[in-house]
Amino acid sequence: MREAGEKALGFFRHGAATHAEVSHKHGGSPVTEADLLVDNYLREKLAPLAPEFGWLSEESVDSPDRLQRRAIFIADPIDGTRGFAAGDPCWAVCVAVVVDGSPVYGIVHAPALQETFVAHVGGGAFLNGQSIRVSSPPALAGARLAAPDNLLVAIRQSGVSINLQPRLASLAMRILRVASGEFDAALAAKNAYDWDIAAADLILREAGGVLSDLAGHIPCYNRPAPQHPALAAASPGLHAQLLSIAGDGRPDRIPA
Repeated sequence: MREAGEKALGFFRHGAATHAEVSHKHGGSPVTEADLLVDNYLREKLAPLAPEFGWLSEESVDSPDRLQRRAIFIADPIDGTRGFAAGDPCWAVCVAVVVDGSPVYGIVHAPALQETFVAHVGGGAFLNGQSIRVSSPPALAGARLAAPDNLLVAIRQSGVSINLQPRLASLAMRILRVASGEFDAALAAKNAYDWDIAAADLILREAGGVLSDLAGHIPCYNRPAPQHPALAAASPGLHAQLLSIAGDGRPDRIPA
């Protein structure tokens, strides 16, 4: 992951546009030559470690073969490509190992920030080798929350005053700011993909947090359509409050 990050860093310029070639995929989202280079590198290095695993990545051609595999690598070569291309250092290389639809190992490496988050099931969550834990404020009022404008409407209408935080170019890093306790909670608009959130989901969980959709359903990965509805990330108590306002009021669906 560090080597992959170094390859991407070769195209990154702090506060300035990347010198990498930039094109646009169907739908308008950007992709740079750095995304493609890192994607190829990750697959070349990871696939031989577990040839029986499937593969799903933002920049690889999808194959239905992955649906026949219990275990799969899920990769995002550069999460936050728009920010990367514009010189924003908040981007990351993300890889998760998912077994039977649930992440069991995750790494999110943000080379321009010199931050590496790691977790495996039951092993805790770590940032640069130091254990991290979600914050646990008693109430949503005053909480440090990052969210898109459309998901802030219900919170503002509720009359709850929050401490609004930057959304960040990388969704994975937005979730991990909750895992590290820098943010108290975060919301994400619909249509996040498996590769955006799988690694960060596990790290957040191992840091004591919860990621779910606004109805309280925990994400399931490696499905035929790897997209997700709007999401909420927070400590368990704050998460329940967040869903009661921004969701449909059914946080009871979240597993203990």
